[in-house]
Amino acid sequence: MRIVIAGGHGQIALRLGRLLAAGGHEVVGIIRKPEQAADLCEAGAEPVVLDLESASVEEIAAVLQGAGAAVFAAGAGPGSGIARKETVDRGAAVLFADAAERAGVRRYIVVSSMGADAKYPGDGEFDAYLRAKGAADDDVRSRSGLDWTILRPGTLTNDAGTGLVQLKASTGPGMVPRDDVAAVLAELVETPATAGLTLELISGSVPVTVAVKDVAGN
Repeated sequence: MRIVIAGGHGQIALRLGRLLAAGGHEVVGIIRKPEQAADLCEAGAEPVVLDLESASVEEIAAVLQGAGAAVFAAGAGPGSGIARKETVDRGAAVLFADAAERAGVRRYIVVSSMGADAKYPGDGEFDAYLRAKGAADDDVRSRSGLDWTILRPGTLTNDAGTGLVQLKASTGPGMVPRDDVAAVLAELVETPATAGLTLELISGSVPVTVAVKDVAGN
């Protein structure tokens, strides 16, 4: 299956691309900087340079043509300022969803954040981030043209993944290695029965494959 990842050079996205490529999928990563391309190639993904803050729906839809799934894993990143939370974490997410619909790609996975809420209070950068992610999630959930799943990890770490997680509609706060987030995303991509679910993810005691099957009702 051809799978397109927005924000392909992100820490979770690179891990996901590597897992999907190893599983035999054709992985395409959308990146903003040409110098990021080598890292995607090393992970087994095809890099496509396209700035989601300035690209048109048509340009993104062209990249998505023929894909079986789309994963939004882009983000402005810490220290990027409040304005870019709106243009990337919300705006680019909505644009990518528009493009997926335009290209006829129904399976759509969003990497969100625990606590994302369009009405989250506060004036800080992280407050703005949670509002932007919440607004983007609300937009995606309103679309009947997408078989969406929204994943909201807890506090991310670079610890080695354990392959053991807690994946539920509500887990409560906790930490989770990026390795395990990527592993869950790889399972979600291939589990269409999780469409329509917003899921929280933290470290736990259930193997990733079992956790995904459990929420899918299998």
